[in-house]
Amino acid sequence: MTMNEATPRTQGLNASAMGVIAAFVAGAFWSLYTAIHAYDAPMRFHALLFTAFFVIGIAQVAAFRPPADRSQYNVKIVKYGVVASVFWGIAAFLVGVLIAFQLAFPALNFDTSFLNFGRLRPLHTSAAIFAFGGNVLIATSFWVVQRTSRARLAGEIAPWFVFWGYNLFIVIAGTGYLMGVTQSKEYAEPEWYADLWLTIVWVVYLLVFLGTLARRREPHIYVANWFYLAFIVTIAMLHLGNNVALPVSLFSSKSVIAYAGAQDALIQWWYGHNAVGFFLTAGFLGIMYYFVPKRAERPVYSYRLSIIHFWALIFLYIWAGPHHLHYTALPMWAQTLGATFSVMLWMPSWGGMLNGLLTLKGAWDKLRTDPVIRMLVVSVAFYGMSTFEGPVMSMHWVNGLSHYTDWTIGHVHSGALGWVGFVSFGALYCLAPWVFRRKQLYSLVLVEWHFWIATLGILLYITAMWVSGIMQGLMWRSYDALGFLEYSFAETVVRMHPYYVIRATGGVLFLIGALIMAWNIYMTARGRVRSGEPEVLAAPAGMAI
Repeated sequence: MTMNEATPRTQGLNASAMGVIAAFVAGAFWSLYTAIHAYDAPMRFHALLFTAFFVIGIAQVAAFRPPADRSQYNVKIVKYGVVASVFWGIAAFLVGVLIAFQLAFPALNFDTSFLNFGRLRPLHTSAAIFAFGGNVLIATSFWVVQRTSRARLAGEIAPWFVFWGYNLFIVIAGTGYLMGVTQSKEYAEPEWYADLWLTIVWVVYLLVFLGTLARRREPHIYVANWFYLAFIVTIAMLHLGNNVALPVSLFSSKSVIAYAGAQDALIQWWYGHNAVGFFLTAGFLGIMYYFVPKRAERPVYSYRLSIIHFWALIFLYIWAGPHHLHYTALPMWAQTLGATFSVMLWMPSWGGMLNGLLTLKGAWDKLRTDPVIRMLVVSVAFYGMSTFEGPVMSMHWVNGLSHYTDWTIGHVHSGALGWVGFVSFGALYCLAPWVFRRKQLYSLVLVEWHFWIATLGILLYITAMWVSGIMQGLMWRSYDALGFLEYSFAETVVRMHPYYVIRATGGVLFLIGALIMAWNIYMTARGRVRSGEPEVLAAPAGMAI
């Protein structure tokens, strides 16, 4: 190491740090000014949160010094991401269990606005998708892009701004839901000022990712990074397109959406379905293409197939949104277009599933001995199942039975819990010993318990919702001899009660599994190994791949 390389530890703030501090000072003054002149309590509270963020940020940036040796990977940011992912996962699953029991036992709404199902439901979906899923994606993408590029993460302050800025967005959105602040757009509930903040954070995220790829020491960009990049770019486009709104005032938490009627519905489900397609599918396929081969210690079965999978998926998925609007005011040609592209998605989706499963060729015995790889492989199986069921439900004749019923809830959660949940858990189990620099996980036996308890929970959940949903659809379209509806809506609600209890029980089991994981990772961080555990060494933290 030369003297010039060591000097950053002793020098003062560089120009970029000074620029960040100047921006944070301006942000702190504006946030405080907004808090003073806010029209409503939620805006005042959120403005004060922004003020606190900027003030703490100024202190942290002023004290920050870049490392002397920048040839080492930035592991610390991934470590924080692992901890945040576990925390938000448990929070999201806990709220999900509560609202599941509220549907079965309405008294659990406690006659209060803050704990009402209408406010907790978007809190659950945003916490599960954006807080848990988003932190998993940020953490894994920062790990994968460094290893596969053999280059340190671009920037020193920027990655931390992405991490803390994104989690501030989560806090702003979640507390806003509890106070009744919402745009009432599925998966896009946060109001205008939270959307603007997320836009800033997301642009920095893109620049960090691209900057790392630009300085790579590998000639090729590994396919996992293609999926991560598609996820980052497309989510930015969807976010900007769907959230065009005019604030009532710069000091008000309320805004008016730019679109109306069928146009608003079409834009919303162009966003909503592709949030599933690019946030919950493309991003997590990036995880699959790195962690499945890594854990199996096998190369990807077919790199050519992975490239075909990528281009076919990103071209077809973007057109499928209108299948959420069958039998509505949307023109029939648009509905048919959505259904057609949904059916076409079978091919790339199953190509990717088979690519993931066949990566274990010659290593199938690992399913018996390693519960982490078993969790990853089962997640790929759930991906295949969900991407079969979705196109089936997009067909008009099936959608007429399934839409607005619990069948859709079962479909969503087979993908959310089975695919997204399990591939995330598998990635976190892989990352934990790496980022905490331990030889192995605290306990593979606990991973085994997590796997089976969570799997049972998922099966209870989705089968209850499938049965309940088909029953609902059949009861709603049942007529008597005079042509009147045979069942009232209230009668269908009564019939759904036992299935809602089963669904909530499945959620409890899934939550228990996540708590087991949290304990396992905590003990791993402390450097403990459960007595009697087989020695399964993790890959050294400094390995390039």
